[in-house]
Amino acid sequence: MLQHPKSLSCFLHFLYFYRMKHISILIPKSGILGSIEGPRQLFTQVNEFFKMKGEEPIFQIQLVGLTKETPISGGLFTVHSDVLLNDVRKTDLVIVPAVDGDLRESLEKNKDFIPWIKQKYSEGSEIASLCMGAFILASTGLMDGKKCATHWMAANHFREMFPEVVLIAEKVITDEKGLYTSGGAYSYLNLVLYLIEKYVGRDMAIRCAKVFAIELDRESQSPFIIFQGQKEHGDEHIKKAQDFIEKNFSEKITVDQLASMLTIGRRNLERRFKKATFNTVIEYIQRVKIEAAKMSLELSRENVNEVMYNVGYTDTKAFRTTFKKITGLSPIEYRNKYSRMMAS
Repeated sequence: MLQHPKSLSCFLHFLYFYRMKHISILIPKSGILGSIEGPRQLFTQVNEFFKMKGEEPIFQIQLVGLTKETPISGGLFTVHSDVLLNDVRKTDLVIVPAVDGDLRESLEKNKDFIPWIKQKYSEGSEIASLCMGAFILASTGLMDGKKCATHWMAANHFREMFPEVVLIAEKVITDEKGLYTSGGAYSYLNLVLYLIEKYVGRDMAIRCAKVFAIELDRESQSPFIIFQGQKEHGDEHIKKAQDFIEKNFSEKITVDQLASMLTIGRRNLERRFKKATFNTVIEYIQRVKIEAAKMSLELSRENVNEVMYNVGYTDTKAFRTTFKKITGLSPIEYRNKYSRMMAS
């Protein structure tokens, strides 16, 4: 049966707009330029690939601000909005870029985004936060009870501010019911590639990865994490325990030993330690030892066994297992990747 040309044209027009994804990249006050421009460039490149094939672009990309012009990066740059927040009627994906500076101040400056993000999610939009943008997304309450990633340096601060969110500090990407988050700094590029693959397919994500020289399928930011024990709490007994662990990591330290030294019951110590540092005592000891091992592997020519003994391990299997669990790499892989001695 022949299709009427006008009907066919309308049908194709419908298919095109049904397929097209509307992307809203927010421009937060105190935003970081790279996490605004980076996603815009990647999604725009996808459109360019479609144009090269003689096809219509797949994404409609808009920069969405609270005002027409928004100063960012400490006032060094100004970003011009394509559209103001309340003029966006429908969108498929909301990108929440990273912010810098004092995070509580940043959240206050950007509080008008919060109800809008919640509303768009309730209307069916997907939401993706990039790096420290997770603080804005978490402020909506949408991430409560869900897994979330952010920059590893802000992990303790994030846990304090949003205890109901399940922070997975080592992850590069989380995907929870249309809510996406990414790990630290430029790992947001991996989340954008993940979304491109979801919307347009693996081949397109690979092409974009090649154009922008992005390593595909990175899942962990563990190798980049520098352990910095949480000491911003007010529990002086726990600070003494932390200091003792950090000064004596090469020795065998037990929970009972610490409890006796501080004249605190074991259960009480373990409860207070976890509350203050977000680690159990054993986890804290392991992380301090492994951080010292990492520094040795980076800066010295000691072999792996020497490093192991120097940080207080005598069981090779236990050391390698713990090292890989914390860093995502074996000791040899870590040395090959980060040794400054090998580079000299």
